[in-house]
Amino acid sequence: MHKISPRPLRHAIAAMLAALAIQLPALAQAAPSDGLRTVASARSFPELLDRLQNEVDRHGLAVVAVASASRGAATRGVKIPGNAVVMVFRNDYAVRMLQASVPAGIEAPLRYYVTENADGTATLSWRTPSSVFGPYGSPRLDEIAHELDPVFEAIGRDAGQ
Repeated sequence: MHKISPRPLRHAIAAMLAALAIQLPALAQAAPSDGLRTVASARSFPELLDRLQNEVDRHGLAVVAVASASRGAATRGVKIPGNAVVMVFRNDYAVRMLQASVPAGIEAPLRYYVTENADGTATLSWRTPSSVFGPYGSPRLDEIAHELDPVFEAIGRDAGQ
């Protein structure tokens, strides 16, 4: 059996994330805006990212993972504007979500997106849980989403201040 070295795989993933980061403005314009929330902040990218993670915890959810094309690119000596996808959820919501709809499991964890602006400030974006889970047509899933909508809104508002 041929063993794949993790280093080339990491480089390939970093390259894909960097390419995605470059394409995101065009993708955002092409994507439907239903449920998209955006908070423009006067904070820098690192400050907003840190505040977001603190607010997620303060509001009772958990940061599951953070993926950043800009950090990956920096390890290769490539400079792109800061960006990070912050994946957020909590296990009790995950269990309820899966009881309501196994196919909806692909949507978890839910995500926030922090981007660095040319002027040194940063922007926070996310899709409301109800817009993410709505297409599954499950009343039990809708109930969970409607519980999470105000929590995600509060996290976004508080992080961006």
